[in-house]
Amino acid sequence: MGKGKKKDKAKVRRLPKTKCCVSKKRCDRCPIRMLKEGSLPDGYTVKKRELVRLDGKKVTKKKLAKAA
Repeated sequence: MGKGKKKDKAKVRRLPKTKCCVSKKRCDRCPIRMLKEGSLPDGYTVKKRELVRLDGKKVTKKKLAKAA
């Protein structure tokens, strides 16, 4: 048996991509799909297929992980 911790799938949140890949069928991390479902982290929205913050600051993966 490994010593690593098991992650429960219900607790792990998928982070959205910073830019939509324009695939016809939306991928699991598509910001447009997550916005429609309501699973996008608070303070974030999508404009022109790109993930943006509501306060106008730059989107970074580190801040995005904290928000999620």
